[in-house]
Formats: sequence, structure tokens, C-alpha cells
Amino acid sequence: MNIKDRVILLKSKTANWSWRNIILSFSAVTLLVIVFSVGVVIGTNREISETLSIGTNGLPNTDVKNKESVPSYLKKDVDFKMFWDVWELVSDKFVDKTSLNNSKLYYGSIAGIVSSLNDPYSVFFDPETSKQFNEDLSGEFSGIGAEVGVRNGQIAIVAPLPDTPAEKAGLKPKDIILAVNGTPTQGMAVDQVVSIIRGKQGTTVILTIMSEMSQEPKEVSIVRDKIEIKSVVLEEKDSYNLVKLTSFNENTYDLFIPIAQKIVTNKKPIVLDLRNNPGGFLDVAVKLAGYWIESDKVVVAEEFSQKDEKVEYKSDGLASLKDIPTVVLVNGGSASASEIIAGAFQDYGIAKLVGNKTFGKGSVQQLTELKDGSSVKLTVAKWLTPNGRKIDKEGIEPDVVVDLGDKSDKDPQLDKALEVLKNPGAFSGVATSSSEVIE
Repeated sequence: MNIKDRVILLKSKTANWSWRNIILSFSAVTLLVIVFSVGVVIGTNREISETLSIGTNGLPNTDVKNKESVPSYLKKDVDFKMFWDVWELVSDKFVDKTSLNNSKLYYGSIAGIVSSLNDPYSVFFDPETSKQFNEDLSGEFSGIGAEVGVRNGQIAIVAPLPDTPAEKAGLKPKDIILAVNGTPTQGMAVDQVVSIIRGKQGTTVILTIMSEMSQEPKEVSIVRDKIEIKSVVLEEKDSYNLVKLTSFNENTYDLFIPIAQKIVTNKKPIVLDLRNNPGGFLDVAVKLAGYWIESDKVVVAEEFSQKDEKVEYKSDGLASLKDIPTVVLVNGGSASASEIIAGAFQDYGIAKLVGNKTFGKGSVQQLTELKDGSSVKLTVAKWLTPNGRKIDKEGIEPDVVVDLGDKSDKDPQLDKALEVLKNPGAFSGVATSSSEVIE
């Protein structure tokens, strides 16, 4: 399974920003996009597209070379006629005429604009890929069940989702994907890698993996399956409530409402498990935070390209859980929306964080749907915690660092979380480089 990368995403058909249209992704849940090898940068301004004459088939007419119609600022920078020269050169001279396809040339050109930014989270989706991407956000898809992103310039596993082929195959957060079906991932965009990994249910994909604990790469064979994500689950224990959040999907908030009502009734302390949660919708994260944070900022977005401004996203909840002791579990697979929750709770002193340092995914993307069903996902901002801490590429240090260990029947992180619930005063202060480490 390949999920979209769950970076913050502002999804809009116009330039307007709306709550429902804001999503995160580390991604990462993993993206699927077909990046065509044929393409050149033709510009990013709408004025440029308006200079292209569109034929009755919806594709550019290749006989349009009127440079006089090109905006003056573009004339100074590039010879736009060269685009059509290359188009005609490819059309006339490429040896395999049967493989020539105007749609691929057209969409490949647009993809080239976005890929030239060298930003792994800015991508162009053709209509089919755009449809699949939106289906992924609904919480059902076919693949291996792993969030994929970029770490230190390499394609890496952000998090395997619970009870998926990826988790059963032993994939771990921060595992580097060196190759897919023998094809090296070096130099590939996240979306290219995802497009190779994703496939039909029942088929097999082979990943070449380098883990943090290994000296040699290994091949991992995984059978793809249909993935259905139940994004939030309550395990009501004798002395506490264990709430597992695996992602922030469209239905996560609705699923959380009855769980919150049960917790308000039983009043038992909460362990909020965000381990291996790669993120999802920003508005869902902010609304969920509203069960603990009353009418205050949850996250701050900054560095917008058009305006030098900071935008605060505030909760509007009743904070009905604010007086119930809470501990949050995090690890290297906690990314994006998970880091927003964890960072806000830590800044406000609402909950102690227990586990390992989070992934460090804090960029903002805007998804713009185009008239033919294709879409562009573009990085437009970075986000900060309420106290102004930068998370992108840095992550969040927990208050108590606890390694999970290699015993599958033990969970020392959960054990420490329960200890913190019993004696929160013993673990004072926010996370620093000197946070307590439990071996």
C-alpha cells in the first residue's frame, strides 16, 4: 500500500483557503504520481498558459509560436519558442512513434515545472493520479500500508500502519528504501517511488531496505493488499483509557466524538498513542486538539510565498478533556498532524510526551484542482508550534525518551507512560537535549 505523504495540504479549487480543504501529509500517507520523463519547464504563471492555443482535443496546438503574445517579463528570461521547438523535435524525430502520446507530452511538461523546484512534496498529479490521491485520503486503498517520505535526501519509511503487509514484513520508521523491484531510488521523487510500490491487491513488490540497525541492505518481499484504516480506537483499561490514533483521516474526528464522550464519563486518565501516525488532515488535528485546548492557537503557519505573514489556527472546542491527566506516546513515525498535536500539548503543558523523537515533517502544501481533473500540490509555507518552535527536519524531543526494545510482548514506552500518569511531577519541564533516557 502506498499512502500519500501527509504533509500539510491546503486543498482548494480556487485561491480561497478553507478548513475542510486543509490537510497534512510526511509525506508523507504516501503519494502516488506518475512522473513522466518527457517535460520541460514552461513557466508557472497563469498568463503563460493563456498563451498556449488549445485545440479541440484539449491539447496544445503545436503550430503556435507567436512570441509576441508571451508576457514581457518572460521574454527577458527565456525564449518560449524553444518549448515548441522541442515539442516538434520529439514528435518528428523520436524513433518509437508508437510510444508518442500528446497527453503524456503535455502532462509531462507540466510535471517538469513542478519537479524543477527540487521539493519532494511539491508534485503534479495527472487526472487519474489525482483521483487516486483523493481516494487515499478517504482511508481505503490498495498497497503495502507504509507511509513514505524523504529523510536526509533519501527515500524512507515514515511509518508502517498497524496490521498491514508493511508492518507484518517488519518495516520500521526511518528504514531507507534503496530500490523497488531492483530499480534504485536514488534521484527519484517520492511520487515516482510510490508509483512503483503501489499495485494491485495480491501482487508482490520487492523492496531493498537499509535499516538503522543493519550493516547490509536486505530484500523484503511484500504482497500488496487492500488497506482499510480505522484511524482511532479506544481500549478502555481498568485504570486508564488507551486511545490509538493511526492517522487523521476524513472520518477520524467523527470516530473520536463517542470516544471522548466515554472518557468524559469514566474520567480515567488518557494515554494518547500517536506512534507511527504519519498525519492527515490539519483541520482534524486542530479540532481534536480542541478537546484539550480551549480557544487558543494549535499551530502557526509561516513563510507564505505571497505574503510575509503568520497564520494561527485555533481550536474552537470546549476542552472537555483538559482536566483529565494525559500522556502522549510518540516515536520516529509520528509526523505532521501528530507533531502538531504533540507540539501543542508540550508547549501548553497539557501532557508529557513519552517515547522517541518525532519524524520532523512541518511543511505546508496547497492542493489546487485543475479543470481537467488534474491537480498541483505545492509547498507554500512551514508550520511552528504555538511557542514558535520549528519542527520541519528537526522533530520534537519527548519529555521522557524511552526505547521500545526488541521484545514483541513488552511495551516499555506504554509502561513509562503509565508511570508518568501516576506521578507526573517526577517528570517536570519540557523536552531538551537532556531529557530523561530510559534504556
